[in-house]
Amino acid sequence: QVQLVESGGGLVQAGGSLRLSCAASGSIFSINPMAWYRQVPGKQRELVAAITSGGSTNYAESVKGRFTISRDNAKNTVYLQMNSMKPEDTAVYYCQANVRLRAAEVAYSYWGQGTQVTVSS
Repeated sequence: QVQLVESGGGLVQAGGSLRLSCAASGSIFSINPMAWYRQVPGKQRELVAAITSGGSTNYAESVKGRFTISRDNAKNTVYLQMNSMKPEDTAVYYCQANVRLRAAEVAYSYWGQGTQVTVSS
């Protein structure tokens, strides 16, 4: 069984910074990619940023230049550094990972439990 455990959410003032972490544990062969999504009540979950095992990244337009995704492959951990935060960044942030349990198997999608991020104006 694979678990994704997130940490680092909380309350921050506009213009401030937060760093989210997500550690994957279990019998893991590989993870590719890892990503952060966010969701506000009444809206669809949206991709914030994703990163491959080789370090290629992509970002939502709304966070480009402010957020940075990174990962530590040895620790199966992904990070999201959020700077210059805005009230519209307020959401529950979810970690997502495509995990292969064995070399010859397909990858399965796993999700973390979510962490609340609130940006006050």
